[in-house]
Amino acid sequence: MKHLNYKGYTGSIEYSPEDSMLYGKVIGIKGLISYEGETGKLLEEDFKLAVDSYLSDCKQNGISPEKPFKGSFNVRISSTLHQKAALLAMEAKTSLNNIVAEAIRLHIEKEEV
Repeated sequence: MKHLNYKGYTGSIEYSPEDSMLYGKVIGIKGLISYEGETGKLLEEDFKLAVDSYLSDCKQNGISPEKPFKGSFNVRISSTLHQKAALLAMEAKTSLNNIVAEAIRLHIEKEEV
């Protein structure tokens, strides 16, 4: 397992040799939600407690919790690559968004093999 998952939140798994502790933070949001544990089981338990505490605090304070990986992000590329991708999308009668999404999907599938 490379990441922890709970209620739509993803957490990192790190190790501190100085402390002999596992630790991590929720990724994909701006806020800091961190957790730790001496074993994998304790790390996972603290991760779930941290997410539950975050969601409870948001509810108590009447604020919407951050949604990780909303499905939109900015991509900065050269103007030449932007032009080529836009023209390819136009010729394929699809959107630039679809071209980018497909390229990412193909790259991830290649890495997962």
